[in-house]
Amino acid sequence: LLRRPQLSYAVLAALVPPPQTYTREVGAEVEIAVKYAGYIRRQEEGVARLRHLEHTRIPDNLNYTGVSGLSVEIQEKLSALRPRSLGQAARIPGVTPAAVSLLAIHLKKGSLQAQTA
Repeated sequence: LLRRPQLSYAVLAALVPPPQTYTREVGAEVEIAVKYAGYIRRQEEGVARLRHLEHTRIPDNLNYTGVSGLSVEIQEKLSALRPRSLGQAARIPGVTPAAVSLLAIHLKKGSLQAQTA
């Protein structure tokens, strides 16, 4: 019930008194934690994805023209700047999240092919 925007901790505490009384500050903290839990979880997942991108290395000799689906503009940017990780590539102006995904797929395919060879 506390997730609903029209309800507050104070209203719920008046309707269903808690087993012990809490300060107004504790009630506000509980309300904030419950109402924003979904947003906080999504942000934490985003941070975990970014951390993963930072640890995914791009080989120094990668030929970006061989990455299927990348625009010529992004191929040129990546070739000129030579990012060391997917995280660095994602921070290059003009490199879209879709381009980073394509690059990640290309790297994953390459590592799978290397393992089976």
